Amino acid sequence: MGGSYRTMLRFFHTVIPWATLFWIFFRKHLWRKNEVYLLAGDEVVISKSGKQTYGVDKFFSSLVSKPIEGLSFFVVSLVSVERRQSFPIGIEQIIKSNTQVNSTLPIKEIKPKEKRGRGRPKGSKNKTKTEVILTSELLLIKKMINSLFKLIANFIPLTYLVVDGHFGNNNALQMARQVNLHIISKLRYDSALYVPYEHSESQKRSRRKYAQKLDYRNIPNKYFCKSEIEDEIQTDIYQATLLHKEFAQALNVVILVKTNLKNNACSHVTLFSSDLDLSFDKIIDYYKLRFQIEFNFRDAKQFWGLEDFMNLSQTAVTNAANLAFFMVNLSHHLLADFRKHNPDSGIIDLKAYYRGFRYVREMLKILPQKPEPILLAQIFAKLTSLGRIHPLSTGVEAS
Repeated sequence: MGGSYRTMLRFFHTVIPWATLFWIFFRKHLWRKNEVYLLAGDEVVISKSGKQTYGVDKFFSSLVSKPIEGLSFFVVSLVSVERRQSFPIGIEQIIKSNTQVNSTLPIKEIKPKEKRGRGRPKGSKNKTKTEVILTSELLLIKKMINSLFKLIANFIPLTYLVVDGHFGNNNALQMARQVNLHIISKLRYDSALYVPYEHSESQKRSRRKYAQKLDYRNIPNKYFCKSEIEDEIQTDIYQATLLHKEFAQALNVVILVKTNLKNNACSHVTLFSSDLDLSFDKIIDYYKLRFQIEFNFRDAKQFWGLEDFMNLSQTAVTNAANLAFFMVNLSHHLLADFRKHNPDSGIIDLKAYYRGFRYVREMLKILPQKPEPILLAQIFAKLTSLGRIHPLSTGVEAS
């Protein structure tokens, strides 16, 4: 009740436990018992003008392919494999470090480095690749995942963390293993992969670790899994356990080689997972499902105000961003029932229906007498169809 402008201001300046709210809503309305869920994460950048908004800085936007002035949020979501939908479950704002060098401090004299001779310096030790220094971004993601695990308390078994090629490195893999998850991501197209060395005599062991380097143009047939042709594009799929000199462990690598049958142009994509037993089809399917989080970003920007809010303080910015993604989950829940009678409907249709419903309810308050049920149904059907893209079905009109 009420809903004045001051009420809105008080709401946006109230500290709200969004993580708990997201989880309770998901568990009650969106969770399905027999479904498999993946944990996906990605960064979303929104443009902001001015200098007063909390956390505003230069962030790289993939939409315009250059850094822009704005805000950045990292979003963690639960992706249903069966429904092929992503549900945001945690949002944290990314704040760049504002540590600057004080110009009043004396400048230290930089001494030229002494050239060392060939070979390894005496006393140097091997570095363990599993012991990595996590970046601030990876520390934030690790913190978000640990907080989520405390909330769900093994309610949902989670095994895989699916992220894009930005996290296709050893540091991200080690971060995932530290939270007991297997990573699924993408390697650079020119990544140097090596076949594990095997001694010619099986009984003898060798200290040698790397055999020949993998040639993407001549992948051995023993790694071949599947081939398919669609729209004159042939896709050959290979899977192998390979080594990368920057990674601490062997990788389950899936290579998709695409060939244009018209001009023989060839390209490839390299996916990988830290789970050596995961099949190639699941690696491909799970990585495809990562893109569902991009639809969450689109809906939050286009329909729920993520790109449009004018809040300035830290609490208000946090509430605006979380509210936008919470509305994404709420619209998923409402559309599930709405599409039973309107299978082609989207968020625009949903918003038009509820807007029309509110108009009818306010109109009925000023009428001296309530209309007959048949006339009332026609009024509902007429007003709730204004602004819709798809026509309203009789099932919803009757309700």
